[in-house]
Amino acid sequence: MAARAYDDTAWRRGHAHISGQVSTPDEVTLAYIDCVKTTHPKGNIVLIHGFPQTSYQFRHVITPLADAGYRVIAPDYRGAGDSSHPRGLDGFHKTSMAADIYALLTTHLDIAEPAHIVGHDIGAMVSHALATSFPSFTQSVIFGECPLPGTSTYSAIKHDPAVFHFSFHQQPDLPEALVAGREAMYLEHFYARHAHNAGAIGDGDIAHYVRKYSQAGALRCGFDTYRAFEADARANVERVKAQGKCSVPCLALAGRESPWCESAEGQAREMYSRVEAASVEGSGHWCAEENPEGFVEAVLRFVEKYNDHD
Repeated sequence: MAARAYDDTAWRRGHAHISGQVSTPDEVTLAYIDCVKTTHPKGNIVLIHGFPQTSYQFRHVITPLADAGYRVIAPDYRGAGDSSHPRGLDGFHKTSMAADIYALLTTHLDIAEPAHIVGHDIGAMVSHALATSFPSFTQSVIFGECPLPGTSTYSAIKHDPAVFHFSFHQQPDLPEALVAGREAMYLEHFYARHAHNAGAIGDGDIAHYVRKYSQAGALRCGFDTYRAFEADARANVERVKAQGKCSVPCLALAGRESPWCESAEGQAREMYSRVEAASVEGSGHWCAEENPEGFVEAVLRFVEKYNDHD
């Protein structure tokens, strides 16, 4: 599984990032960023983005986390960014998406020691799937800014008009047909509506995301991550029934001004036996962009507790 270089955008230059692509066992190509600034990193931090974003959402935090002594890997999950856009709804079950990232880390990047997994939005769901599917590989998990399928929060919110896009994105074919050609209008709605710091995602950033979600198949894949929610919910509930709560140390992390902040800790406790909670001040939904310093501080405060976790 040989990596090859791909377009090195300006935000990555000069920060010791290695950009590459790798094919997973089922021939999905994942793009990723790998940043390490020391010969003996303290550990590995994996950043998993959400929708409608890519690994670009972590542009402000990758280097500070690496400067703190960690190897930082930020993939574009399947169907997003510079990763391939495969068909097949089963591939967007979060356990499948987590398996992609596990293969990237262990087989391609040869990472043998456990990693700290940090997920946002859809990436939070993938992070949960990775922690519960590969607990011995997960040193800690940080997730937030989503209603995790299978929790009471998800059941209560999934038909709420405030998250109309949950139902809309799950319709077959219709959202692709209505959004195609209007990607900028549709995506900008999300960034503006869910931000507290309105200037955090600027015109150039929006243009970047619009380019990525205007690629052939990108919208379909983005919507497929939502179409898989009910299967994800069943899998999460069944796993707790069969195995009990996950024992991986978990931090529920949300923006202080986000509507998901109040429910973050409670839903984590439905799935994990060791839970802490933190919030990012002055931030709405887009924590790593609205207050990158606060995001980095919260992540480091938690992961450094568990660098020696068995």
